[in-house]
Parts: sequence; structure tokens; C-alpha cells
Amino acid sequence: MKKLDLKFKLQGITKRWLLNVITVIAIAVIIVEIFLAVFIRMYYYEMAHSNANELCQGFTLLATVSESDFRAAARQYVENFEHKDKIEVQIIDRKGKVIITTNGFEPVETEMPDYTSALNSQSDTAMWTGALKTGEWVMARTTILGDYGTGSNGAVRWVISLAGVNRHIWSLVIVCILIGLGVMLFAALSGLYFIKSIVQPVQAVSNVARKIAMGDFKSRLEINKKGDEIGELCDAINYMASELGQAETLKNSFISSVSHELRTPLTAIRGWGETARMSLGSDDELVSKGLDVILSEADRLSGLVEDLLDFSRMQSGRLSVNKRIIDISVGLRQAADMYVEIVKKLNVKLDYVCSGNLKKVMGDPDRLKQVFINIIDNAVKYSNEGGHVLVEAYEEENCIHIKVIDTGVGIPEQDIDHVKEKFFKSNTTVRGSGIGLAVADEIIKQHNGLLFIESKEGVGTTVTVVLPVASKTELEQAEKTAVVEFPPEKAVIEESKSEENIDLMEIKENGDTIAES
Repeated sequence: MKKLDLKFKLQGITKRWLLNVITVIAIAVIIVEIFLAVFIRMYYYEMAHSNANELCQGFTLLATVSESDFRAAARQYVENFEHKDKIEVQIIDRKGKVIITTNGFEPVETEMPDYTSALNSQSDTAMWTGALKTGEWVMARTTILGDYGTGSNGAVRWVISLAGVNRHIWSLVIVCILIGLGVMLFAALSGLYFIKSIVQPVQAVSNVARKIAMGDFKSRLEINKKGDEIGELCDAINYMASELGQAETLKNSFISSVSHELRTPLTAIRGWGETARMSLGSDDELVSKGLDVILSEADRLSGLVEDLLDFSRMQSGRLSVNKRIIDISVGLRQAADMYVEIVKKLNVKLDYVCSGNLKKVMGDPDRLKQVFINIIDNAVKYSNEGGHVLVEAYEEENCIHIKVIDTGVGIPEQDIDHVKEKFFKSNTTVRGSGIGLAVADEIIKQHNGLLFIESKEGVGTTVTVVLPVASKTELEQAEKTAVVEFPPEKAVIEESKSEENIDLMEIKENGDTIAES
């Protein structure tokens, strides 16, 4: 059988428990001990008093004896008393002098405080408990005899030794003290065992937490107490370590990805800058081409920096939106137009479909356009050569639905629930920081909308944005001010009424425009 290890350092929880709990228990035990000691003393003293009174009850008949016969009657009572070995009875005359006692010795002068008190008492009786000059503890009681016309109103006084009673009382008090000490010892041992079951896991949690703080995210706690608070704490620490480890991996991947994203345009800018400088005055066409590349890569860097700033604002809760009444189809069309030249170079077909006149929505045109650009950019990036991207907008159940459907590489099933998390990238071979969808999801949430993703690996992905249409109240308020639309941009996607080139899905509604590149 495993021995119980109760080795503790007198510090922390153990010290506080000893100082607080054990102190309280000790005080409670002491109070109970004092109460029991007082109760036991009163009980046995009362019992001794009652027994003595009962034994001496017959001496009160001396009150009926005449004064001339009082001394003789007292002697006769004393001689016939059967309990001389248990109690001493003293007969006192009217002058306060002891004339005879049951102990057989000649009466001597002694202190009788109970007799003095009885003389001054309305009940004609008094009791005294104390120590004699010899040091012996006694209990004495004096009863003044009544005057029945005989003149013999002396007194009867009994005295008993409390030595035996006190010994018995002390033995019981010692037993109570031992029981109290046993209770305290049991409380201390059981408490220390309980404290051990808390302190040791807490120390283990502390050690693992320090390792995690130092970057060791593989540290784990063994959960030996499942179902209780300690087990839940260990489980929470393990979960935290797992999440931190995953976050660390994503962070490192993010830093690597962003570093690559920054290095590529910077390399192009530096290379073309040096080429343009060397070609000044000799090859204007090469200089012009180099400046175009530099401006394009600068825009790319600016976009990446803006994504990082938006992510920082989102993390600190400062990502704000300036809502107004807008036509959502305008911003969606502008976002799609931006990718016309890009998809031509990648040999990817891009179609835009808008079903009817969409109702207005309450939103931030810049932020929503940012969301649309991010979603379309992802669809184009992850599409293979010859792929197809469909941008569709329609109204349903008082909401505007925007879908971006591609025939790209798709997302593995295990990654779908994580693609909107910060830093997460399902496909690390494609450029991107991994924060675009996280920012987009936050923007849509601030518009009281939804952004959800459906995907199948090797088939394609569908990203759906659902935004509520503007309420009647919002429209009435907007009538008082100018309606701000998206900044106008020239539509570059060729409009067509034909649907013969859309092979992703059959569109039943009559769309406003169908365009392809």
C-alpha cells in the first residue's frame, strides 16, 4: 500500500490554511472544552449538593425540640446518623457555636461563611464552596432551624470534601481535552491531505505554465482528477497550450508569408529601379515599363500594409465602419472590374450576374468593397488556368446575397472551419497574408451580416455574403441627407444578356448583366 506523503513547505496555501483554518478549529475546540469543563463541574457539584441535602434532611426535625432538650436530641441524631463516612454534619446552637459533629471529634473553631450568609438570608439557608486553611476543597451548607415556639432555633450545617469529586471532574476534563486534541489532529491530517490534493496539482500547473510562458507549447498536464475543478483547470491549461502552439505555428507561418509578400515587390521595385536608372536617356520604353512595375508593386505593398493595419484595428476593437444608404451592386461591380486584366493573363473566365434592381443596404461602401475585393481575389488566386469565377448578387428574404463561386483547388474539409481565423492559410503555396478573410468576416459582422464558406477539395469554393436590406426607418432618415454611393468607376466587364458561357450553375432569374473575360 502506498504511503501517504504529507511533506509540505510551510508557505503559500498550506501556510494560510494552517494559520486560518486550524486556528479557527483550535479556538472552537478550546471554547467547547471550556464549556464542557464548566458544565461537568456544575453537574457534579449540583449532584453532590443534592445528595448531601437529602442525607441531612432528617436533622431539620431538631427545630421541634425544646431548648432544654436541644443538645441531647442533637447528640442522639448524630449518634444514629448512618452516613458519617460520607458527610460531616455539625449542630450549631443559637449563639453560633458548634456543639456536636458527626465526625466524633471535639468541635473546634473554624470558618463558617455559609452560616453567616444564612443568618442574613431571607431563605434561612446558604451554601459555600472553597478551600479550607489546610488546602482541602469542601462544600458546606447551613440551614437555620425554624422557631416553632420551642426556642430551639439553632442551625444544621453539613460539610463534604470535594477532593474525590474534583478528581473525577478532572479525569473527565482530561478525557475531553484528549478528544479535542484528537479532533484537531484528525482535522489537521485530513486537511493536509486535502491541501496536498490541491497544492501539488497547482504546483504542476504553475510549472507547466512557466514552460508555456517560455515558449514550450508542447508541455502538457496529466489529468488524474477528471470531473473536478482541478481536472477542469488542467484540461483548460492543456487546451490553452494547444491553442498557443497552434497560434505560434500560424504566427510563424504568417511572418514567413508576409516577409515573402514584402520581399517580392521590394525586390521587383529595387531591380526595376536600378534598371530604369541605368536606362535613362537610352531606352525610354524600358524606363516606362520599369516605372509601371514599380508603381504596380508599390500599390501591392500599400494593400498589404492596409490589410495589416485593418487587422491591428480589428484586434484592438478599433475597426470602424461609416454606414450610409448604398447600392451594393455598384461596389460589387467595381470590385469585379478590377480583376478583368488579371484574369485575362491567368486565362481564367470571370462572370458577373446581378438579378434585378437590388434594394439599398445600410453599409460602409469602402469597407464592403474591401470585402468583395478580398473574396474575388481569393477566388482568382486559387483558380487553375482555364478556371471559372462567378460573381452573383440577388435578393432573397429581405436580404442581399452575394456569392463568389470558383472552380479552383478547393479547401480540405478539415480546414473549412479555420479559414476565417487569423493567420490561417489552407494553401501555403499561394501568395497571401492569411488575414484577409478574418478582416472581411469582422466587417460583415459589423454590418449585421453573415459570411460563410462552402468548399470541396478539387472542385471549388463558394463564398456567400448575406447583408440585410435597409429598413424603412433607415431609408426615411436617408432621404433627409444625400445618398452616398460607391465612388464611380468605369465598368470594364463586357455586359451581355447571354448565359451560354456560365457553366458553373444555371441562373433562373433574369440578370441585369452577365459579363465574362
